[in-house]
Amino acid sequence: MEKKLISIIIPAYNEAENIPFIYREIKDIFKNIPYKCEIIFVNDGSADNTQEILKNLAGKDEQVKYLEFSRNFGKEIATTAGINKCNGDACFMIDADLQHPTELIPKFIEKWEAGAETVIGIRKKNNNEGLVKRFGSLLFYGFMNKAGGTKIIPNATDFRLIDRKVINEFNKFTEGNRITRGLLDWLGFKKYFVYFEANERIRGKAGYGVFKLFNLTVDALVGHSLFLLKLVGKLGVIIILTSGPLGIFIFIEKYILNDPFDFNFSGPAILAVIILFLVGIILVCLGLIALYIGNIQNEVVNRPLYVIRDKKI
Repeated sequence: MEKKLISIIIPAYNEAENIPFIYREIKDIFKNIPYKCEIIFVNDGSADNTQEILKNLAGKDEQVKYLEFSRNFGKEIATTAGINKCNGDACFMIDADLQHPTELIPKFIEKWEAGAETVIGIRKKNNNEGLVKRFGSLLFYGFMNKAGGTKIIPNATDFRLIDRKVINEFNKFTEGNRITRGLLDWLGFKKYFVYFEANERIRGKAGYGVFKLFNLTVDALVGHSLFLLKLVGKLGVIIILTSGPLGIFIFIEKYILNDPFDFNFSGPAILAVIILFLVGIILVCLGLIALYIGNIQNEVVNRPLYVIRDKKI
């Protein structure tokens, strides 16, 4: 029986120091398990000698393949490109910085063979994670799972294995601003979780700073939730429900009953209530427009209407 092929997808941005080490670790892993592998490096516009090292490895080992981007497009696009081009019965995504423990690869494959179609690495602890990143992560997952249309698993990472049927469905997505793990979670399929502690980064510098993580968060909120659009309309309704009755009360009290309670509402105060009411109307109108924009967004991203896990027709 022919061995199954596992595609290993490794996005790399200025990871020249780490590539030889992760290559060696992956090769050692596959010497001891009954599977073939192809290692696909995606050079995301590196400014160091990453490409030179990849060419050298590919020249010596036919299992090594690479994609070189013309510039830095970001990790999400690099991962997508690797998934688009892989040939395996399953593909495995792993970072080049060796923070994802390669020794867990056999466990991921074992769970895949047992029936899981997506095996997700859940980070229990990150030795390099600072307070800002930790707090931001908690805030992000909490907000997304309360407001988003797609439930994203807390502390889930791109360290994961996906089956060929998941790969084929993922390749149907067309949106440009994307968060890979969010799209994979949207697809569903049978999941299994592998918990791990992230290794400390020894060589090189992290490519994902706070600014990039913030941009990724914004893309995730826009791409997977209409909450921010709908919030504007809801805020307008609240303003109308408070300023409207207040305005009616002021009008009746001052101009019909001739101020029997001696409130002495001034002209600027009345004007402020009128402006507040008009602002509420504007926000409600924006909320209605937002509903149409949301429908346009759903059509433009062109996600598949449904996903078939298996079929016999």
